[in-house]
Amino acid sequence: NIVLIFTDDQGYQDIGCFGAPKIRTPNLDKMALEGMRFTDFYSANSVCSPSRAALLTGCYPTRVNIPGVLFPRHDIGLNPSEITIADMLKDEGYATACIGKWHLGHHAKFLPTSQGFDQYYGIPYSNDMTIDTTMPLADDVGLREGITADKIKSEKPKKNWVPLLRNEQVIEYPCDQSTLTQRYTQEAMQFFEDNQEQPFFLYMPHTLPHIPLAASPKFKGSSPAGFYGDTIEEIDWSVGEVLNTLKRLKLDANTLVIFTTDNGPWNLKNGHGGSALPLRGYKFQTYEGGMRVPCIMRWPGKIPAGTENSELASTIDLLPTFARITGATVPTDRVIDGMDILPLMLGRSDARSPHKSFYYYRGRKLESMRQGNWKLRFNNEIELYHLGRDISETENLAAKNPQRVKSMLQEMKSFDESLRANSRPEGKL
Repeated sequence: NIVLIFTDDQGYQDIGCFGAPKIRTPNLDKMALEGMRFTDFYSANSVCSPSRAALLTGCYPTRVNIPGVLFPRHDIGLNPSEITIADMLKDEGYATACIGKWHLGHHAKFLPTSQGFDQYYGIPYSNDMTIDTTMPLADDVGLREGITADKIKSEKPKKNWVPLLRNEQVIEYPCDQSTLTQRYTQEAMQFFEDNQEQPFFLYMPHTLPHIPLAASPKFKGSSPAGFYGDTIEEIDWSVGEVLNTLKRLKLDANTLVIFTTDNGPWNLKNGHGGSALPLRGYKFQTYEGGMRVPCIMRWPGKIPAGTENSELASTIDLLPTFARITGATVPTDRVIDGMDILPLMLGRSDARSPHKSFYYYRGRKLESMRQGNWKLRFNNEIELYHLGRDISETENLAAKNPQRVKSMLQEMKSFDESLRANSRPEGKL
């Protein structure tokens, strides 16, 4: 079984075992003690929709034409002809569920149930957005805050009021965001109960800690790290419930659980954003703080306990790695950018990153590249950093290494040209 937990806008430092000074995450810390911490793990983008497209398809998001954030006004989404992790595992007899934030198109054609998932429960995009007034309401929809079906059609949608969906229908509007983490967790536990006799894949992309922050009464006001800490500590509770349920159902030893996040934290001064320290930068940027993310993997008896891996790996590697683990077939009729990282996960002493280079896109623009410990960044000016000696990207070494800059720029250019020549269309209504 595979459980993939994916948070939203959580900073590199925002877990105890990654150095959080005030956020308490005992369940994630224990998960790391029982598994492996990846220190050089990357999302494939620094914002929501592209990072999710990359995770599910094993491709740089520009290749599948989801380069930017989707909004309720958009009539595009991840092309249903793409092969997602869920599509691939469903073909192997897996039960599949998506519980949480989707953000790859909110029309029925693009929702999880059209992308390989048997079931979906969650918010179709970010929690600071609005409702698309054409969305179908369930017969028993729960309407709150004085809303009626007529008002949805006639009144201007309100920011931060978002719909909660089951499969393709709205079941609550506006969604009570304070109980979301609790409800996602209950849905996950029920999914395990219902499918304990067959292999399953649960993709659990949490809505939080994307702003506006929310926490249940049990957690609100309880963290030394303030409101942001409350949301992370509630997600940590959720991870504990997931792991405990797997143990109770005796599924623990046969389940790979991965925890990571979609991009770095917001740059906020009001206590509602996270921390990417010691990395430089934030969400929206191709500095390390925008795209290097915390990652913990646990698979008892397979992933060595209490270990750390500093080889470069990325969310795009999960699809080919899951294929290797489950005996599924990686699509051969299209370019897949990700690579098998199972040797890294198993802790083999000779295992090295399968990536000669890793590319950081911002929108449609290739802005940075990492090659070994060297990172080149080209946005108005040329920056070159040695991440092994300078994780915080403070000393620009471009002037001292003109030949390296020249060869890396050339490689970026040829990769980008190759990607554009082999890109695939987004889905359209």
